[in-house]
Amino acid sequence: MLTVRMRQGNTTVARLPEAVDYDTASHIGDECRSLIRQGCQILVLDASQVQYLDSSGISMLIMVTRALEERDGTLRIADLSDHYQQVWHVLGLDTMFPIAPTVNAALESPATEPSLDARLDTTSR
Repeated sequence: MLTVRMRQGNTTVARLPEAVDYDTASHIGDECRSLIRQGCQILVLDASQVQYLDSSGISMLIMVTRALEERDGTLRIADLSDHYQQVWHVLGLDTMFPIAPTVNAALESPATEPSLDARLDTTSR
């Protein structure tokens, strides 16, 4: 499901499949948690191939974010299509997940970011 493209220190870059949905989200989440158990603290998910993303996929991303934050880590999403960026903005998901235009931009962003709970708290005011 996930294609690991790079592992360096505590950073992993993995490409998401075309469909991140009910049929695939659980397996992708398991793979992400396995990477976290292996020491990954910065997980960059390359979304350049994603054609379909449903609520199961979004729930999985929230769970992966929380698993990373338990280990002082962070999830970054890179190269999300314009369509899904618009959907995420309408749903308010762009405040929950850092989205970078490219994998390189995601790798260059600051090592620490506010927790998911802090980002959610800011949006509710």
